[in-house]
Amino acid sequence: LVIKCKAAVLWGPRQPFSIEEVEVAPPKAGEVRIKIMATGICHIDDHAITGAMPARFPVFVGHEAAGIVESIGEGVTTVKPEIWNTRICKGQC
Repeated sequence: LVIKCKAAVLWGPRQPFSIEEVEVAPPKAGEVRIKIMATGICHIDDHAITGAMPARFPVFVGHEAAGIVESIGEGVTTVKPEIWNTRICKGQC
């Protein structure tokens, strides 16, 4: 089931964020879909925002987050829906 949610979208360096409704596809095999409850912007995100580092726009920043597992894809065994995930981090900061 595709869900709709709001996201802060950055369309280019040094531009204001745009709060937009986005569609999120169901998780594929090995993926987890998480309802983000809180997020932070790290120095890597700031470099994309200011243009100090190349980025592919549009982009969602704030990859250090906490949230609740909304749904899981086939083969996922380490988390279950409705479990609080205290740290979601993609990449290294």
